[in-house]
Amino acid sequence: VGVCVRVCKLVPLFFCVSGVPPRGVFYGQNRILLSGIAGGIEICITFPTEYVKTQLQLDEKANPPRYKGIVDCVKQTVDGHGVRGLYRGLSSLLYGSIPKAAVRFGVFEFLSNKMRDESGRLDGTRGLLCGLGAGVAEAVVVVCPMETVKVKFIHDQSSAKPKYRGFFHGVREIVRTEGLRGTYQGLTATVLKQGSNQAIRFYVMTSLRNWYKGDNPNKSINPLVTGAFGAIAGAVSVFGNTPLDVIKTRMQGLEAQKYKSTLDCAVKIMKYEGPKAFYKGTVPRLGRVCMDVAIVFIIYEEVVKVLNKFWKTD
Repeated sequence: VGVCVRVCKLVPLFFCVSGVPPRGVFYGQNRILLSGIAGGIEICITFPTEYVKTQLQLDEKANPPRYKGIVDCVKQTVDGHGVRGLYRGLSSLLYGSIPKAAVRFGVFEFLSNKMRDESGRLDGTRGLLCGLGAGVAEAVVVVCPMETVKVKFIHDQSSAKPKYRGFFHGVREIVRTEGLRGTYQGLTATVLKQGSNQAIRFYVMTSLRNWYKGDNPNKSINPLVTGAFGAIAGAVSVFGNTPLDVIKTRMQGLEAQKYKSTLDCAVKIMKYEGPKAFYKGTVPRLGRVCMDVAIVFIIYEEVVKVLNKFWKTD
């Protein structure tokens, strides 16, 4: 976080010294770029929890289960593939971190600017709608293919004979055997998951920020407070939409062909595994998401503060 904040301070200084016009697209691009970098840093730190969450969600009760729990999943992975095995599928999330941030915050900013009241205030309900729009947009443009590749990579590692040698080889094989549609498995579930994700997170963040600022819209928020609000927003989203995340993961796995649709997947999980299966991987997901949302919102807010000193916004 400290490195990113230092970079934030240098970027606008560079544009001012170099004579590049200090306004317009650079403002938005710098915020999006650094939000993406923040997301990339967070992913590198927390990816093992994402890996464990995905393996537990793919582990079907009817098969029977391969893992006894979080610790057993980590132990089996490290014993079989080393510590590097916990980072299987990391590259797909890293490559998608900046474009995902670009779409998410770009769409949210666009929608929120249209929906603010006369005083420039955005209430919780409008924040929810803006977050919903941002989540749906990022799901269609970036998240679905990114998550499909990640899940296939993680699922492939548990196979007797893994067939993907790396990110580019894996993507090439997926497109070759399944076509471009192969990278868009589980689109409906992904749209539902990401839409509800961002709707919940931006609603909670907007509501908490408005509560904290009270009648003073110009009141500054300490980064630690922003991080705490982000962690709360992340936790609420985890408990609110983990069932959709489980369905999405199953629809994007190597055995997705046995599900006719998103609804069929949900029905089969309920029928053969019971309601508890919809909350598989909740604990590792909770750890990653809380840190994810906290870090990204801290960086985003700090970038906005720094850039506002050089570029006055409307």
